[in-house]
Amino acid sequence: MKKIIFLLAIVATFNATAQTKSELFKHFEAYHKEMKGQGDVQGVINAMTHLNVLQPNAQRLDTLAYIYVSEGRNLEALNTIGIDKNANDSDINTEVKAIALKALNQPKRAVVFYEELFKRNANSYLAYEIADLKTQLQDLGGAKASVDYGLTNVKPDMKRAFYESQQPYEVSLKGALTYMKALIVFNMNQTDNLDQAIGLLDEAIALDANFNLAQLSKDALVARKTEGTKTPEKKN
Repeated sequence: MKKIIFLLAIVATFNATAQTKSELFKHFEAYHKEMKGQGDVQGVINAMTHLNVLQPNAQRLDTLAYIYVSEGRNLEALNTIGIDKNANDSDINTEVKAIALKALNQPKRAVVFYEELFKRNANSYLAYEIADLKTQLQDLGGAKASVDYGLTNVKPDMKRAFYESQQPYEVSLKGALTYMKALIVFNMNQTDNLDQAIGLLDEAIALDANFNLAQLSKDALVARKTEGTKTPEKKN
């Protein structure tokens, strides 16, 4: 008899716990909907975190990590989904890892995920990112192959944003890829390829007159060329 009473007590406790958990889940679903409607990003993050504690879900975790990375909270994004490469990672999961690792100045790790995204959906945007990372890693041959693919497949309406100036701006992706090609060509041979690199920067600026970074790079290379052509002063 005592055993039956004990088992009934356990069942009653379990049912009460399950009911409470279900009610909490509904509460945080409603909270999530309300925060999303208000545009409260931190509220959405809080709601999704609670929902995932109550009912773990890989898709929800990926979405949560994407929100973090969209807010520039890259470490939190990676802490949410990790940095390992898995064959069953979703596109969002892979993209978050790529963006966050690049932002955290981890080009060697980031390029792995950008290349995985490129395998799944090759496009000029990803080609630019891969070329940029491979240039940083001094894989100039790989960088040039990526930028050549990008230039071959770029479309007129594609844009890329730059943030080095106080006021962010956009240029055509073709201009951005041409700028990247100039950097790669210059780094391949900083003496023999100087004129070619300047010519490519001129092309990038002709495509987008507001391309501040290309203009700064051109000014630096022209100054370098001018310095190199100066006649050394004779010493008495």
